[in-house]
Amino acid sequence: MIELESVVRTYETDEGRRVQALRGVSLRIGKGEFVAIMGPSGCGKSTLMNVIGTLDRPDAGRLRFAGRDIAALSDEDLSHLRNRRIGFVFQAFHLLPLLSAVENVELPIAYSPDEADGRVRALRALADLGLAERASHRPGELSGGQQQRVAIARALVTDPELIVADEPTGNLDSRSSLEVMAVLQALWRAGKTVVLVTHEPDVARFAPRLVTLRDGAVVSDVRQEPASAERELGSKEAA
Repeated sequence: MIELESVVRTYETDEGRRVQALRGVSLRIGKGEFVAIMGPSGCGKSTLMNVIGTLDRPDAGRLRFAGRDIAALSDEDLSHLRNRRIGFVFQAFHLLPLLSAVENVELPIAYSPDEADGRVRALRALADLGLAERASHRPGELSGGQQQRVAIARALVTDPELIVADEPTGNLDSRSSLEVMAVLQALWRAGKTVVLVTHEPDVARFAPRLVTLRDGAVVSDVRQEPASAERELGSKEAA
């Protein structure tokens, strides 16, 4: 589904110094995979996430999404691709505080041809994440874990093929973190492609594939038996 070939991305700092965030990264992620991209702060993982999510273009190398060469697409085409085929979940929830949960979830389809059934789809997405009774609540009336689930519902409302999650548990307590990881695992098992960016081994262990970055390069790419977030959440509730 996603193919990166020798991708390079370089930035210029405010002091005029050039920093190579990605150094010839080659990576293939198949449809329906759940991949954790891990590494210390400054290793290039957020830049890689932005490239995978088509939020940023590489300086060199090639990125293909579902067989399409991203370099050949206009900014308008890329915007449409992101809106329809990629869902983003961030550490900061990015919910609008004056809108209700369902209004926040509706935002990605508010100006689309599907606007007529936007409310129905948003309510369904919230219900799928156990938030049907919180649809009318504003973000300030929700817990951190609930806010993140609203953000995930917003990412899912257009039924994207790819979910890109950047440190999605970074602002959450341990229980809420397990809830979010259980949701991501359920999406993967339902056939979604999930790319998770994290610096925490305790989060990366829930993915069956672990890619490690260091200094802008892939240093390992291994398969692992993923832990079950749902099972651990059940054990925590029983304790």
